[in-house]
Amino acid sequence: MPEMYYGTGKRKNAIAKVWLVPGGTGNITVNDKPMPSYVNRRLLEMIIVQPFEVTNTTGQYDVKAKVLGGGISGQAGALRHGISKALIVADAELRPTLRRLGFLTRDPRVKERKKYGRKRARRGFQFSKR
Repeated sequence: MPEMYYGTGKRKNAIAKVWLVPGGTGNITVNDKPMPSYVNRRLLEMIIVQPFEVTNTTGQYDVKAKVLGGGISGQAGALRHGISKALIVADAELRPTLRRLGFLTRDPRVKERKKYGRKRARRGFQFSKR
């Protein structure tokens, strides 16, 4: 079995466990399904493959990923983060390129919790003066 490189990516409430297999043909498998049938959106597919395009490693690795939690957009962001981190494990010289484009930074934006006495996180109940 060939050597594999691992990276964990996170975005919103989604977590992606990503394994890169060198010497592949560029196949991306997410939760045992091919990526196009799992994601179903061209824009999200482009987001997922961005780390390969900017580092000129397209088609050099097969990707096997397990994604948990969140929605489809958060999962795509988590996959991009995980692929970027796994690429660094495979080749540390790619770090400055990925860092400059912000692919290694965990996006901290998550849904704010609902507070008591309010309808949502910040929206209060409608006030009637009379």
